[in-house]
Amino acid sequence: MPKKIFKFFVNHKFVSFIIIILLAGGSYWGWKTFKGKAVETRYVLATVSKGTLINSISGTGQISASNQVEIKPKASGDLLSVAATVGQEVKAGSVLAQINASDAYKTVRDAQANLESAKISLAKLEEPTDALSILQAENSLTQAQESKQSAQDDLGKAYEDGFNAVTNVFLDLPNIMSGLNDLLFLNTLNAGQANLDYYADSAKQFDMQAITYRDDTNSKYQAAKTRYEQNFIDYKAVNRFSDSATIEALINESYDTTKSIAEAVKSASNLIQFYKDTLNNNSLRPSATADIHLTNLSSYTSKTNSSLSNLLSVKNTIQNDKQAIVSADRSIEEKTQSLAKLKEPVDALDLKSQQLSIQQRVNTLADAREKLIDYTIRAPFDGVIAQVDVKKGDAVSSGTATFTLITKQKIAEVSLNEVDAAKVKVGQKATLTFDAISDLSITGEVGEIDALGTVSQGVVTYNVKIVFDTQDDRVKPGMSANVSIITDIRQDVLLVANSAIKSSGNAHYIEMPSESVAVQDNSSGVILKNPLRQQTVEIGLANDSMTEVTSGLAEGDQVVVRSVSSNSAGTNTNSSSRGQNLFQFGGGGPR
Repeated sequence: MPKKIFKFFVNHKFVSFIIIILLAGGSYWGWKTFKGKAVETRYVLATVSKGTLINSISGTGQISASNQVEIKPKASGDLLSVAATVGQEVKAGSVLAQINASDAYKTVRDAQANLESAKISLAKLEEPTDALSILQAENSLTQAQESKQSAQDDLGKAYEDGFNAVTNVFLDLPNIMSGLNDLLFLNTLNAGQANLDYYADSAKQFDMQAITYRDDTNSKYQAAKTRYEQNFIDYKAVNRFSDSATIEALINESYDTTKSIAEAVKSASNLIQFYKDTLNNNSLRPSATADIHLTNLSSYTSKTNSSLSNLLSVKNTIQNDKQAIVSADRSIEEKTQSLAKLKEPVDALDLKSQQLSIQQRVNTLADAREKLIDYTIRAPFDGVIAQVDVKKGDAVSSGTATFTLITKQKIAEVSLNEVDAAKVKVGQKATLTFDAISDLSITGEVGEIDALGTVSQGVVTYNVKIVFDTQDDRVKPGMSANVSIITDIRQDVLLVANSAIKSSGNAHYIEMPSESVAVQDNSSGVILKNPLRQQTVEIGLANDSMTEVTSGLAEGDQVVVRSVSSNSAGTNTNSSSRGQNLFQFGGGGPR
């Protein structure tokens, strides 16, 4: 058998060489493995101490101005001046431009004048009435009363004159009626025939219209006779001491009677004149008595006309005096009330009305002044002019952008996911650094958090605005910023490294040496003689590297942070203790 093996190796030298190499290597590996089982464990220790634990959330965003606005005028007109330039720093209320306000100034002026006029009217209303005004009002009332008395006296005289006129009328009317009766109804022209019929019969053979004249004369005479007889009876029943209504009725009745008699006289004259004209036209001679009758009738007409004129004058005088008395009564009433009003205090309603008028004019003036203010374009807040869109002489209208103003106050806008955003609150402090300015770090605080998130591809984000505590001119809008928001901070608390915390179920513990160890430099670990002991602890806040211990440890206690295993060949292996379940923190919370 050995010979065969030897022969195989001789015939297969290359294969034999490979086999020898493999056997040698395997033997060496086995020896090294056996020798490496002699392993010693070292422990890296740390001392529990008090300190400050800060929990923060990081993000990136962009810089912008805290406020930016396009300034638009509220009035329209031509620009008289433009006082702002791009890059100019302005204060709130600074004048940026002025619009021509000539019409607005006129409106203010008119409103002021109207207000002053209303105030003067109120002052006059509140003033007590002076003695002169009262005296003048009393004199005016006395004059009105005297005018009434004068009118009453005139009316009394008019009634007296009227009765006299009636008396004069009845001095003539009996003679007129008697003469008219004889003229018409006696038979002086033809025996056995009344004069009335004679005139008619003599003319009718040539013109039948004579009958019409006769009948008209007879009718009017009878009417006048009836009126006269009744009027004469009434006249005898009245005297100058009768009441005014009775005298006035007699005057009116006498006027109507005289008018009726005048109509009868006129009708008789027409009949006789028709008789003469008809006979003359037919070459016949009228009776000479006809001329005598016409002369008598003319006398009657003159007397009746005179009586009618006198009676009509009296009637008109009576009516005028009555109207004068009515007017005097109205004047007395008006002047009595006027005098009473002068003596009375100011009417409360009049005073209230005038005060309301003043308030309305005050409001009108205030409105006019407010509109005048609109013609001056001012900066609404402190800031820097970023853009000027107008120049002097341009016509601007309400709502047209003229300037763009931004604040000097800078903010950083950061987008956070919903988990981190839930931990952020307004007022939390933050630190900002800038890629463009490597040596600058600025503090700030959370000023605003979006109430509504933005959803993009199923991911919800919220914008958070960080307000700078200090301003640096090197920071420009649009720059990128790295933001760290401090969400929680604990001061003077016991701290241990996260790697020291281990868990078993819901409980937490740490490993501690059972002996006192003088720790100098234990970066490579120390060898412990006694087994480790477990200490149950309660933990609080944690960040990426440290955890707060709320109970179970005391300041100065030594804990195992990690273990270092080394074999006899000098190879070191770092490991955490068995059963370790570390809390790791990123973005401010455990994950």
